[in-house]
Amino acid sequence: MCGLLAYSGDVHQLPDFETTFNQLRHRGPDDTEIVKASNNEASMCFHRLAIMDPTQKGHQPFVDDNNGNIAICNGEIYNYETLKRDYEAIYKFKSHSDCEVLVPMFNNLGIEKMCQHLDAEFALVIWDNQKKKLVAGRDPIGIRPLFYGYSSEGKIMFASEIKVLMPFCEKVEAFPPGHYYDGEKFVQYKDLTTVVHYAPKNLDQHLKDIREKLVEGVRKRLVADVPVGFLLSGGLDSSLVCGIAQDLMKKPITTFSVGLDHNPIDIHYAKIVADYLKTNHHEVYFNKQDTLGVVDKLIWYLETWDITTIRASIGMYIVCKYIREKTPIKVVLTGEISDELFGYKYTDFAPSPEAFQKEAKKRVDELHMYDVLRADRSIASNSLEARVPFGDLDFVKTVMEIHPEFKMNTTGMGKWLLRKAFDGTNFIPDEILWREKAAFSDAVGHSMVDYLKEAAETKYTEEQVAQAREKYPHGTPFTKESLMYREIYEKHFAGTAHHVKDFWMPNKEWNNCNVNDPSARVLPNYGKSGV
Repeated sequence: MCGLLAYSGDVHQLPDFETTFNQLRHRGPDDTEIVKASNNEASMCFHRLAIMDPTQKGHQPFVDDNNGNIAICNGEIYNYETLKRDYEAIYKFKSHSDCEVLVPMFNNLGIEKMCQHLDAEFALVIWDNQKKKLVAGRDPIGIRPLFYGYSSEGKIMFASEIKVLMPFCEKVEAFPPGHYYDGEKFVQYKDLTTVVHYAPKNLDQHLKDIREKLVEGVRKRLVADVPVGFLLSGGLDSSLVCGIAQDLMKKPITTFSVGLDHNPIDIHYAKIVADYLKTNHHEVYFNKQDTLGVVDKLIWYLETWDITTIRASIGMYIVCKYIREKTPIKVVLTGEISDELFGYKYTDFAPSPEAFQKEAKKRVDELHMYDVLRADRSIASNSLEARVPFGDLDFVKTVMEIHPEFKMNTTGMGKWLLRKAFDGTNFIPDEILWREKAAFSDAVGHSMVDYLKEAAETKYTEEQVAQAREKYPHGTPFTKESLMYREIYEKHFAGTAHHVKDFWMPNKEWNNCNVNDPSARVLPNYGKSGV
């Protein structure tokens, strides 16, 4: 990950700017540079985490010496080698960085077509020196964070996190995924989730597509000039990513699992996968003190008040802290986004294929507020980069276009379609391939959520929860635990709660889903997934 900030003015005229900008340093500790356009018309600021071409040549911002354009990008461009070949005859590349290709692409294509041509996870801003405007774009899923706001002078500012915009902007908004900003307005350039026509294929063809496209999604994300590791929960999704990577690399990969120091569910299953694949495996344990001690700092990193996001970030943050402190690894692959595409435990209760598809669209469209946000912040806060194979653009488009009748749980086994696609491949053990799903925040150990609830119980009364309805009209806390998180959030980010739409919860309109806790543990179909 990297941390960017762009401003259509001189940042050094902003009060205490450098101190504020340094609050993003965790995202990019390898280099910091601020480049200004002529006459200080714009400032392009960048904290770099060096992944591709980690030399000085790969440092950002990239400046086009011919026209004065300046580009910054927090991202990985997986088709950069193909794109570079298109421009080598007309542009002299200074580095082997994947992001430098944005410079000639913007010159030749403009912001819209450039974004459409990128197979990437990205948040980018470019100073168009001819038009004297900042333009920007974000990947279609929102895997890389980007926010914007306007200074008191009406000048636009972009940044990777809310915290560095708050001192300078009265209101901060999330940059919508799949959109670009052309200097005046926001325009959608790609919609992955609106399906007009489903793919006219049979089951075997769908299974082949899922298998081949996920393998390709993993393959792309193994390319790096620094060591790569893998988060392994022992569940289906992360295990498949590890199994595919192990098969592609033909040498032991390095895996990490995390759990409480007693009764951790995931660590047991992760070891089964690690032993099967013969990985270089690390087990990271934490306790009650660790759980409660990290919440305040974690919410500062996360910039959210959502219950599910905070719970599920604790284990991920702790294991990534271990990776940063104990290993040379700088890139980690994760299993996020599979659930949104193939179904959560609660989507077993979808009343129709149409309802399933509508819910999948909603979940993917909102990923940037929940699971993707969690992965970005838990990992970036420890100066690591997250790569998400299930978020591969071709893979997401393909799965969204499979008729939801194929994705409905009619067998009693959730995500049957994904499991069946890899049946017989031997990438992972059958007992893992066909293992029931467990919620990540529970699977690190059921006691973790209990610790959090107990802590909130000692802090707040039912009367205070009732008063929260008036105090917080948006995203109103409804339990003592949710009130605890919201109070911490407001301490750090008062007045910005609107950027998260609502609490992540099952669809309460469906049978068996009208619950008051987001954990899959409260659903009647949780079954063996918690053991």
